[in-house]
Amino acid sequence: MTYFKHDVTEEQNKTRLDKVLAEINPERSRSQIQTWISKNHVLVNGEPAKANHKCQTGDEITWSIPEVEPLDIKAEDIPLSIVYEDSDLLVVNKPKGMVVHPSAGHQNGTLVNALLYHCKDLSGINGVERPGIVHRIDKDTSGLLVVAKNDHTHVHLSEQLSNREIKRKYEAIVHGEITHETGMIDAPIGRDPKDRQKMGIVDKGKPAITHFKVLKHFPDFTHVECQLDTGRTHQIRVHMRYIGFPLVGDPKYGQRKTLDTNGQALHAKSLAFVHPRTEEWLEFEIDAPAVFQEVLETIIKMY
Repeated sequence: MTYFKHDVTEEQNKTRLDKVLAEINPERSRSQIQTWISKNHVLVNGEPAKANHKCQTGDEITWSIPEVEPLDIKAEDIPLSIVYEDSDLLVVNKPKGMVVHPSAGHQNGTLVNALLYHCKDLSGINGVERPGIVHRIDKDTSGLLVVAKNDHTHVHLSEQLSNREIKRKYEAIVHGEITHETGMIDAPIGRDPKDRQKMGIVDKGKPAITHFKVLKHFPDFTHVECQLDTGRTHQIRVHMRYIGFPLVGDPKYGQRKTLDTNGQALHAKSLAFVHPRTEEWLEFEIDAPAVFQEVLETIIKMY
């Protein structure tokens, strides 16, 4: 455990505690600092304080940074579809059916297991179970993810994500024909109070915005492109069900009678962001996998 101390300056008077710490620790993300505070690793004048605590000139802030836990996840020689790689990051095309990081019931065969074999060194910001993972996509969603190889890269990518600067587009196939060409869904998402295994539209949920446009109309289905402003858990799946067009094959939020897709018909097709070191704008796009295309072909043959 490493300990630090800072005396609040006049310029920082009446500034939130998490903001003061972010100014002092520019290499750390605001969410990471808030985690320190929530776990009482940060004290103001010797007492725990909340992230929104307004600091006063002369306050003594002390904080401790826990040592990085030893990684107890096995590196596995699993093939990776790497779209781009340099010394700071890599962009991978995650296949449908692969879990992103280990969890209960999924200790092996995850993207993290594969990354550890390929990279050796990854950012430690998201903890021992999620090294390098900046954002996730669901097990049965295919497509593009950016992975950080060091903490500097991870912090900058996380800030872009938080500031809605990373551009992400998805392809989906939904039940029902959407008659208009474009739309926006602005509805807060949180844990479903009736089923804790699901997310739902709840009044006190986190803000969530999804834009969509129709790629192809069918009498009972629609092929759509979705662009995320926010990145809530199951966002597209929850939002499309909310407006009456659940994803084809979605076992959690979809219809009982659906096409045989072995999971939701959803693909993370494009990803764009500013490179944290070179400041170059990078854009990547990948075609949907064969299983997604087969669903579209099945629908086309119906009509």
